Amino acid sequence: MKIALDVMGGDFAPQNPIGGVKLALESLPQLTKLFLVGKPDLIEQELKLQGVSSPILEIVPASQVVDMTDSGLDAVRKKKDSSISRAVELVKDGKADAVVSAGHTGAAVTASLIKLRTLTHIERPAIASVMPSATKYWVLIDAGANPDSEPSHLVQNAIMGSAYARHVLGRDNPSVGLMSNGSEEEKGNALCKETGKLLRQTAGLNFIGNVEGHDLWETPPDVVVCDGFTGNIILKSAEALAHAIFSMVKSEIKSGFVTSLGGMLAKPAFKRVHTRTNADEFGGMPLLGLNGITIISHGGASPLAMKNAIRQACENIKHQVNPHIEAAATAHSIALHVRS
Repeated sequence: MKIALDVMGGDFAPQNPIGGVKLALESLPQLTKLFLVGKPDLIEQELKLQGVSSPILEIVPASQVVDMTDSGLDAVRKKKDSSISRAVELVKDGKADAVVSAGHTGAAVTASLIKLRTLTHIERPAIASVMPSATKYWVLIDAGANPDSEPSHLVQNAIMGSAYARHVLGRDNPSVGLMSNGSEEEKGNALCKETGKLLRQTAGLNFIGNVEGHDLWETPPDVVVCDGFTGNIILKSAEALAHAIFSMVKSEIKSGFVTSLGGMLAKPAFKRVHTRTNADEFGGMPLLGLNGITIISHGGASPLAMKNAIRQACENIKHQVNPHIEAAATAHSIALHVRS
């Protein structure tokens, strides 16, 4: 498996991306090539500093870095030699199977959309995030690629999310819910109401209706569909809440001798819960719907997160997600044509 890594992307680049490379080389034997895209002098310096060396590593020069203040479109148009653009081009040219970046999400989405294009019958790509709950893992889509969406885009999100849940999470008949402020059909804004109508008419989807906030963490469907604005707020709020809760629990445990003793005894349980809810364990999120594979990690990604983002890329390659999405979208398009 050949992966292109945007080494200059992220709040702690190039240190954390190279740290992720080091962990990946130790734990992902399926890797056959890792393209390290960015400024060669900085990459070589960091490789030497961390003692990373392997014959499967290849540095690909890119003289520019996308800043967080850049707009996604300007980053692609005005910084043609940026690390994210060059990394995506490796996938476009068939040299790499997937690209991984913890940099500017808008730039990664825009570069991937412009250079890779979308799959047949998919208008816009969407970020799929695997989320934890008390009962199972589920897919949130869109988690931030498209803040402004049309009902047809959300239907496509449902099709893509369902294909991902089926072929990556192993769900036989994935249930699909629409994020809203109530479970009743009449609840929600205009986007939700119109999307709900379309989803109820979509053949091949196990659509269960609207879901609301408490459903996500107790008994969620396999796929929760929303626009990228809503999804990104859910994602970041969930990550922040998990961190805050663990901080509060840790503070309370250390507040006295008895609680400290109890905390020591419960440490294995706390560790298991932390692993289930730690964003670094998931690493990255696939940008579904593209004619290629792009994995987006968060800006503050640790070396562990970067390693797991590379692992996510390998899993998407292994499970052949894109052909499954294209087949499902094509079947849906044919069904719509027959009905009309």
